[in-house]
Amino acid sequence: MNLAGKIAVVTGGSRGIGRAICLRLAKMGAKVVINYVSRPEAAEETKAQVAALGAECVVLKFDVANSSEVQDAFKQITDECGRIDILVCNAGITRDGLLARMKEEDWDEVMAVNLKGTFNCVKAGCRPMMKQRWGRIIIITSVVGFAGNAGQVNYSAAKAGLVGLTRSTARELASRSITVNCVAPGYIETDMTSELPEAVKEKILAEIPLGILGQPEDIAGAVTYLASDDARYVTGQAIHVNGGMFMG
Repeated sequence: MNLAGKIAVVTGGSRGIGRAICLRLAKMGAKVVINYVSRPEAAEETKAQVAALGAECVVLKFDVANSSEVQDAFKQITDECGRIDILVCNAGITRDGLLARMKEEDWDEVMAVNLKGTFNCVKAGCRPMMKQRWGRIIIITSVVGFAGNAGQVNYSAAKAGLVGLTRSTARELASRSITVNCVAPGYIETDMTSELPEAVKEKILAEIPLGILGQPEDIAGAVTYLASDDARYVTGQAIHVNGGMFMG
C-alpha cells in the first residue's frame, strides 16, 4: 500500500487514534498535515514522530466546527501542497450525560464538532479532489453510532449521522473517482479509556468476543487500507473494528 507523493490531511491528528493514523500514513510515504485545536505540545510530538520516520509533515491549528477557519486552512493546504489526496476526519469530542439531564449546550457542542465539523472538512476537502478527479475520504465514526450507548445520546447521534453523511457523499463523488468510507472503532486503548475504573473495563471486555481492547494502530490499519489503491472499488462502506462487539 504505497502512498508516496500523496497529501493526507488528518483532523484531530495530535494524539490517540489520530496520531496512529498520521504515523501509519507517513510510513506508507504520504506527506501528512496534522490538525489540532488544543494541546500544541501533543501536535509537536506527533510531528516529531512523523519526522523520525523520514516523512514530511505540517502542523496546522484550526477548529473543524468553524467553517471559515476550515475554509482558510484547506486553502492554505492546497496553496502550499498543490493538492489534497486523502482526508481523514477524526476530530471529535464527548460531553456525556443521561438524556434527561443533558444540557442543551452539551448536545450542541458535540454536534458542532463531531457532525458539522466533519461536514465542513469534507465540503472543503472534496473540492480539490473533484478538480484532480481522485481522492480518498475516510470518516471516523463509532460503534455507538450503530449500537447506541446509555449516557451518550449526543455522541451516538452525531456518529450515526456520520454514516449517513458518508453514504450520501460517496454517491455524489463517485463519478470523480473519489471514494468515501467510514471506520467504526469499538473500545480502543487511549487516554480516555485508560481513565475508566477497572470495574467498567471488565464490563466492557465481557461484551467483546475477542476479550481485549483495540489499539489505535488497529484503526490506523483500516484507514490506510481505505486510503490505498487496494480499496479502489470500496465506497460508501462502514468498516467495523471492534473485536466482535457489534456485528452489523
